[in-house]
Amino acid sequence: MKSLVALLLLSASAFAAKPNIVFIFVDNFGNGDLGCFGSKLHRTPNVDRLAAAGTKFTSFYVASGVCTPSRAAFMTGCYPRRVNLHVSDTGGAVLQPVARKGLNPAEVTMAEVLKSAGYATMCIGKWHLGDQPGFLPTKQGFDEFFGIPYSDDMMKEKKPDVWPELPLIRGEKVIEAPADRDHLVQRCTEAAIRFIEKHAAAPFFLYLPHTMPGSTPRPFSSENFRGKSTNGDYGDAVEELDWSTGEIMAALQRLKLEDSTLIVWTSDNGAVKRHPPQGSNAPYRGSGYDTSEGAMRMPCVMRWPGKIAAGAVNDALCSTMDMLPTFAALADAKLPLQKIDGHDIRSILFDASSTKSPWDDDGYFFYRMEQLQAVRAGDWKLYLPLEGKFANLQRKREPARLELYDVRHDVSEQQEVSAQHPEIVQRLAALAEKARADIGDVDRPGTGQREAGMVEQAVPLLP
Repeated sequence: MKSLVALLLLSASAFAAKPNIVFIFVDNFGNGDLGCFGSKLHRTPNVDRLAAAGTKFTSFYVASGVCTPSRAAFMTGCYPRRVNLHVSDTGGAVLQPVARKGLNPAEVTMAEVLKSAGYATMCIGKWHLGDQPGFLPTKQGFDEFFGIPYSDDMMKEKKPDVWPELPLIRGEKVIEAPADRDHLVQRCTEAAIRFIEKHAAAPFFLYLPHTMPGSTPRPFSSENFRGKSTNGDYGDAVEELDWSTGEIMAALQRLKLEDSTLIVWTSDNGAVKRHPPQGSNAPYRGSGYDTSEGAMRMPCVMRWPGKIAAGAVNDALCSTMDMLPTFAALADAKLPLQKIDGHDIRSILFDASSTKSPWDDDGYFFYRMEQLQAVRAGDWKLYLPLEGKFANLQRKREPARLELYDVRHDVSEQQEVSAQHPEIVQRLAALAEKARADIGDVDRPGTGQREAGMVEQAVPLLP
């Protein structure tokens, strides 16, 4: 009897040790848009408070400068090319409405990994990994879904004969079309708090890929924030996102879940060019949708009291692809049998002074759609010489020369130093060749690529 009690106590202790995980993933948001990362335009007291109680990660990368592939990488721990979501079914950069393609249900997602360890799981916000019924979040490991299936700029008026109204979905049912974009952040925040309250007694994974600031010319916000910032519609959206973060932090505090919850706050890619310009990727060069630092090096804050250092800054190279193996380790869950690219970075999370990263040896690769354009290892980022570099999403081709920068110490890439460091150029070029062999390049399939999901006939999601 005593041994049975001891076993039960041990199991309960292990269960309690698993952290709740809240992953906040805002949309098209730059490094220079947060006060704690240097913004003078936006009031972001809640994210700033999160940073003061946690660690800022200053070499944190997404795996693509655009939405669908970036989200696929987070969800699978893989480069987008590995899971064949680096291009859409029509050859575009992201999945459009009524797409035949989506994240293959055979892939093991972050949600499925955590669900296997006893977590309740919910996705709230923008999915963008397939809008067909078999590709929706509830078919990919999430118990619940509330949000939109693709970007809010993909509206019926753009293609009235092809695209449906932007649907708002609960579970697998369209509950509203067109979705009220002004109140999406507010409603997603309310749904997030309800989910946290419902699952306060057991471990949960809340994936909150917010819909704003988005990629529309005019970002949306509710009447409580509209016209209140000093940076137009974009600033209004940023400050509502900060409010949302504060509401979630308050709910965790009220439910006495702060110490048992890991919060990660980051963006899916950098701020994009708008008219007028509003988002900032400072101090990095470039903007969203390419392979620049501004497009793929994101502001990232992580807080877990007593585990992650408060008020610290860590410049170790890490990525959204690292989240799956790291969360799996924290949850004592098994990793997928398929190859993944991310690393367990608990040693970086729990040691603010650690700047050594697994990517320093493996190399971190920057793809724009099917083309490998750059590689980083340690301090160095090498932009590869390319005859067919995509200058924009329409694939206007302009040649690109080889360039080497110390992106740890020269974060704005002011000093091109390839001539001074031929041995580093050689090493990074060799890493790039390994990536081409494994996950491919233009007109070169990789041996490690897998198939995306595909349906024969796509149908629109309708109420």
